[in-house]
Amino acid sequence: MQLTGSQILIECMKEQGVDTIFGYPGGAILNVYDELYKHSDEIRHILVSHEQGASHAADGYARATGKTGVCFATSGPGATNLVTGIATANIDSIPIVAVTCNVGTSLLNKDSFQEVAISEIVKPITKKSYIVMDVNDLADTIREAFEIANSGRKGPVLIDIPKDVTAAKAEYEYKAPRVLEPVTDTIDDSVIEKVAELIKGSKKPFVFVGGGVTAANASEEIRELVDKIDAPVCDTLMGKGAFPGNDPRYTGMLGMHGSKASNFGVSECDLLIAVGTRFSDRVYGNAKAFAKDAVIVHIDIDAAEFNKNVAVDYSICGDAKEILKRLNNVVGEYKHTEWLDEIRAKMDQFPLRYRSDVLSGGSIMTEIYKQTKGNAVITTEVGQHQMWAAQFYYYKEPRQFLSSGGLGTMGYGLGASIGAKAACPEKTVVNIAGDGCFRMNMNEIMTAVRNNIPIIEVIVDNRVLGMVRQWQTLFYGERYSHTVLDDGTDFCAIAEGMGAVAMKAETPEEFAQAFSKALTLNRPVVIDAFIDKDEKVYPMVAPGDSISKAFDESDN
Repeated sequence: MQLTGSQILIECMKEQGVDTIFGYPGGAILNVYDELYKHSDEIRHILVSHEQGASHAADGYARATGKTGVCFATSGPGATNLVTGIATANIDSIPIVAVTCNVGTSLLNKDSFQEVAISEIVKPITKKSYIVMDVNDLADTIREAFEIANSGRKGPVLIDIPKDVTAAKAEYEYKAPRVLEPVTDTIDDSVIEKVAELIKGSKKPFVFVGGGVTAANASEEIRELVDKIDAPVCDTLMGKGAFPGNDPRYTGMLGMHGSKASNFGVSECDLLIAVGTRFSDRVYGNAKAFAKDAVIVHIDIDAAEFNKNVAVDYSICGDAKEILKRLNNVVGEYKHTEWLDEIRAKMDQFPLRYRSDVLSGGSIMTEIYKQTKGNAVITTEVGQHQMWAAQFYYYKEPRQFLSSGGLGTMGYGLGASIGAKAACPEKTVVNIAGDGCFRMNMNEIMTAVRNNIPIIEVIVDNRVLGMVRQWQTLFYGERYSHTVLDDGTDFCAIAEGMGAVAMKAETPEEFAQAFSKALTLNRPVVIDAFIDKDEKVYPMVAPGDSISKAFDESDN
């Protein structure tokens, strides 16, 4: 049947099972929004306050569900406002499809009003980008975009459609999405056999879990492996929940703000099995000193990650779930009681600490964990509060912790929480923000209110850019250049002005009462929780140092 480009776009969204789109309309995309209006009973559109919020919400939707997030924006600044969110999804390997509309084909390359070459701008931060110049190519382009976003190492794809293409007509025929098979043709079974032998001979094995385990839905397989080989487990920021944070073999995060038990344990292990991690600089510290006494095995979907940052001894490329299944089939069962006792002794000797007599980052997260029984979806902005959320909330399942890992995007969390809550309305969703981050994206509180999305926003408010101030204290001679935010801004008044419920907390008791009330309201809530401006995130590894040199306040 003959359909317009706009109709084809919406029909293809339905083909792909899209139920929610986050976006903001404008002139170039009006034909699409007019068609979307006619399908409002099939596809929910959530109008955000800023296009960056749309890209972060699509990202949060994808992380919370494992499905593809979708966002729409118009031409020019509408399209460029998506760029930060697309870059965030790209470095963290999150599948989103961003659809923008451009000026008509006859106006391209003429500096027309609100014209920008968005498909060229995003090439370095997408798996692929398109500009569709012929309506006859539109349906297949959309289908291909979803396949690319979800195949191999997942990531964002952008489709730009000139306005006249959205109005032109072409033949459309429904096609069911192709079932994407896991990548298995690159898996070398001989290396898997070798890894099984390495495990057999290991006295001090350690398992290192990254976000790729969640992306591959391989949590059960990683748990089975750990059960069989009886090894301690650490994770990356992106790997939170892929292995249960309340398991006695879990030692905490690895790296710059990882636990001493994880950092010291990996530094002393004789075999490190790393699954679905890109070995970020925040993980390895000093690459030459990283796990220097260990044989390192790296399992990942992307061969480009092997030996990129850390030299490894064995690598297996392919779908992590399938690789772990094969490894579990050939590996024996072992006990490493002495090694686990040694690691547990380190955990007892170097526990993560926080002040409980005053309101602090750790006490806030501990209270949230207690009241939500560890079952909430936690999103974060970026900074000290992000690290406290990683340290003091024990994630039992994958897709519970949503945070900008690689790009470190301040302003990510509130949009992501809206996407996560829209996707999982039955779950409690809490965004942990610093006051610096809240200033960047607070307008999305209006989005939550307007769309009746009852997220809880907790501002860990220290009136400074906390993580930057921590570095200024430790490495820059306490020269606090432009990091003080104590300007008297009343976040509760702002939140109430946007229609949310707002509460302040200055003590642990006040925070407990405020959060308990927030859980009962089924409305967007902002809690402004005040902590000391000089509270720090510990442990810490100085940039460029070996992770074996992790220090905390007791080392000063």
